[in-house]
Amino acid sequence: MKVSMRGICKAFGPVKVLEAVDFSVRGGEVHALMGENGAGKSTLMKILSGVYQADAGEIRINDQVVTIRSTRDAEAHGIAIIHQELNLIPQLSVMENLFLGREREHSRCGVINRASMRREASQILQQLGAGQIDPEQEAGQLSIGRQQMVEIAKALSLNAKLLIMDEPTAALTEREIEALFAFMEQLKQRGVAIVYVSHRMEEIFRVCDKISILRDGCFVGERQIAATDFDEVVRLMVGREIGDRFPKRDVAPGAVRLQVEALADDGRIEGIAFDARAGEVLGVAGLMGAGRSEILNVLFGVKPRRRGSVRLDGVELNIRQPGDAIAAGIAYVTEDRKSQGLVLGMSLRENASLVHLRRHARLGVINGRSEREEAGRLIEQLRIRTRDAELDVKSLSGGNQQKVVFAKWLAESPKVLLLDEPTRGVDVGGKAEIYHIINQLAAAGVAIVMVSSELPEVMAMSDRILVIHEGRQAGLFDACAVSQEDIMAAAAGAAAH
Repeated sequence: MKVSMRGICKAFGPVKVLEAVDFSVRGGEVHALMGENGAGKSTLMKILSGVYQADAGEIRINDQVVTIRSTRDAEAHGIAIIHQELNLIPQLSVMENLFLGREREHSRCGVINRASMRREASQILQQLGAGQIDPEQEAGQLSIGRQQMVEIAKALSLNAKLLIMDEPTAALTEREIEALFAFMEQLKQRGVAIVYVSHRMEEIFRVCDKISILRDGCFVGERQIAATDFDEVVRLMVGREIGDRFPKRDVAPGAVRLQVEALADDGRIEGIAFDARAGEVLGVAGLMGAGRSEILNVLFGVKPRRRGSVRLDGVELNIRQPGDAIAAGIAYVTEDRKSQGLVLGMSLRENASLVHLRRHARLGVINGRSEREEAGRLIEQLRIRTRDAELDVKSLSGGNQQKVVFAKWLAESPKVLLLDEPTRGVDVGGKAEIYHIINQLAAAGVAIVMVSSELPEVMAMSDRILVIHEGRQAGLFDACAVSQEDIMAAAAGAAAH
């Protein structure tokens, strides 16, 4: 199968998103599509998959011009997409989501054949290395990472000839990523064409054959992976040098700020003990479902603490709800910014002031001028790319949305900052800016506890690394004296530390 897009243009109102973009992919090829957030990658792929229609240009399949007006048209041509944003119906089971609109029926009576759907769903999940997911479980009860695996399984169930993967590994652990890559190799050998959209450079250079790069809605180049390198790709993407990929901090950690002893919740985590010093980044690593996010949820009062103690600057805290944590000086950047970190229908200004509205109010009336002044300062400080502070936050790119989540907490000057996947779905330029923000906060004496599924990130940005295995503490390492293999061995429970 050969698919080519020529001269693709797309605008939303006065804003041009794509301008005369060319792109092509062949069967048996993994073709990367890269660019900064807002470059137009997802829009281009949504046009190919029938979610949007182009304003100009043409799509050819095997040299024949085709018209794709809907996702059903795309599926009829053998095109399936795994969206970056989850599209599952939380109240339906995993298998019901997999076969929504394509339910398996008994041949004679037209009744849905649940046994057949369960069997087929189990087979697909097993192929992906996600056999632990119960096809009968409600999708909304799964973690973000497991929901992502269901999204991937949903696309694979279509037996597509062209599979578009938009940030498929953003919420996956190393083990799940390995299983996905192995299955991608099988698809490639079968002649399936794969378009791979990702911000993770290591993945691009490992699994892709070609790379096409967009910048500001324009096509800027195509390269064979074997004939390019990280620095060239970054230059093409951002049009500038971004310096060290993981900027270093020169400030040594100070006194213990956060002290956690024998922490336990309602069954997911048990016996967690660590401390985080002022100016330190404590990384938290582990496989998906190990309990990393649960630790942060308990510390912030999202979930109840059953046992253990939490001290901040030597004072024991009794955190029963997030308001208690905020009052104590603890901030939390959650894993899922769209459902947990932002109010998408509100403006940037409104989101940035959500946590501390009282500071902008007098006699219950919000001072809009005060809000705008603070929002303007945060936009400048964090280099948020937006026309103005009144723009709805949902219209911003993923990287800029993440900066707004940071802005919400920076105005509070926290003592402890909890980060859950802080660069998930953020491009390489946006990541570098977020790393600088983290380092600036650490230099100001904030104790940072950072959960990350990207091992290079957690190792490069952390002073020490706490490893969690099945809800228990599996190791606590100095980042400068440990290898990725050591981290993975502890995370998998291969050794006691």
